[in-house]
Amino acid sequence: MGLGLAPAAVARDTGAPRAWQAVPTPAGTPAAQLRDVAAAGDGLAWAVGEEGRTGSTLGSPLALVWDGTAWARTGLGHLGFRGYLHSVAGTCARSAWAIGTDTAGATHLLAWDGGTWRETDFPGRGLSGTSLTGVAVDPGGGAWFSGRTSDGRLLLHRDGGTWTWLPAPPSAPSATPSGVQLTPRGDVWLHGVGIVARWNGSAWTELPAYQGIRASITGLLPVADDDLWLVGYDYGVGGPIGKPPGVLLLHGDGSTWQGVTGPFGVGMLSGIVADAQGQPDRIAGWDFWDQTRAHYLRWDGAAWASERGPVATTPVVMNALASVPGSADGYWAVGTTSTSASSAAQLRIER
Repeated sequence: MGLGLAPAAVARDTGAPRAWQAVPTPAGTPAAQLRDVAAAGDGLAWAVGEEGRTGSTLGSPLALVWDGTAWARTGLGHLGFRGYLHSVAGTCARSAWAIGTDTAGATHLLAWDGGTWRETDFPGRGLSGTSLTGVAVDPGGGAWFSGRTSDGRLLLHRDGGTWTWLPAPPSAPSATPSGVQLTPRGDVWLHGVGIVARWNGSAWTELPAYQGIRASITGLLPVADDDLWLVGYDYGVGGPIGKPPGVLLLHGDGSTWQGVTGPFGVGMLSGIVADAQGQPDRIAGWDFWDQTRAHYLRWDGAAWASERGPVATTPVVMNALASVPGSADGYWAVGTTSTSASSAAQLRIER
């Protein structure tokens, strides 16, 4: 990576960098972190994660809700499992979904009822080899879930009360997507290490996928079939204990992926969002060499430029980014205040 190639996208003026601010968060049990965030508008957003983890021992699922004024905890004791929540999406007060994983590795699917999260059933729930990894919600209230079944299906759709596991892309027999992305024109994209594929409602189109040794793909922005951005991080081969990852910032033309040099190269990119026209907008990141503030990337019409969060007294590790519908320059970014899960880390939210 790091080839320094100019991205092939239409130049446009996105204006000056935004002023990010830290937002107060409810206290959590030490080793707390938020893993994902979604917004339905200025007055409603959700964030999910985990608290109380000790090293590799999972803690308890954690959920917050934004009411337009403040973030508040949502009680999850009724769910009765230990583990974490890692994906959330929603469009309105009664159309939101969250996905979690328990200590046995089983998937838990939660539906928002307007006041709390309730466990819900889905096809294949509890079966060996079936899991959900990501969720997206379309404007009509339909929900799309990335995941995997024991027979290799990777995309689950819920339309009203009807659930359907769709046929798998022909060339992805062993891949498990890390997430699902919807486009304004209604296409559904799966993305992850070893898979980038588009479902148009009747058939799959598969693109060459990034194959990393120790890589994680955290986001995909499909501007067009020949103009795609893929972000994440990759530890590569070998290295000393504690070796930091390298940034993955890839631009695709539908046939190949090429590395793009960004403002920093050691660290992670943890989510990408589009503007109202579906063009590149913002990326959230963690800069290994400057850990006390988030390092966002802003598309300036020709390249990715630095945009920094406020300076903190602790590390700032942002795990997810979401734009706010109906807001010209509104974003939420969520994460934690430590690089170690066994520390006294607390929640971190910026807007």
